[in-house]
Amino acid sequence: MNDDKKIELNEQLITAWVKLTGILKNTRITQGMIYNEAIVMMLCYNRYREDGEGLISFREIVAETRMLKSLVNRTIDSLVKKSLLERLDGTDKRTSFVRPVKENLDVFLKVHGQSLVLADEILSVIGKEDAEAFVRLAGKIAENKNFNL
Repeated sequence: MNDDKKIELNEQLITAWVKLTGILKNTRITQGMIYNEAIVMMLCYNRYREDGEGLISFREIVAETRMLKSLVNRTIDSLVKKSLLERLDGTDKRTSFVRPVKENLDVFLKVHGQSLVLADEILSVIGKEDAEAFVRLAGKIAENKNFNL
């Protein structure tokens, strides 16, 4: 690929990314909950679905979200205050965990349900094959350690 074509493809990639994030932002994908709270809750809920407990370390949340530690801490504090998460100490004082408060999961699930409706709409527009490709490509980008996003 020559330099001009590569620059043009880069421009198209950035433009597509901006359009997509604008659509997601304007549809308020986490309507009813602060975005960062919904993201942390989604991680805890996904773990809960896997193991029935939902216990996840502060470090894992930072690594998965790439949020600043201070932002993760404030977000967790807010979720604890709202009785959506509870904090647990690890065996070592440097390790702390959170898990969802099972009795209050319905608050998150209402927000998550709205996100799933949006995902279903996207699926109906792009189809199963492209949706699977999107998930694969997004995962590939997210797993690349060279991105400081």
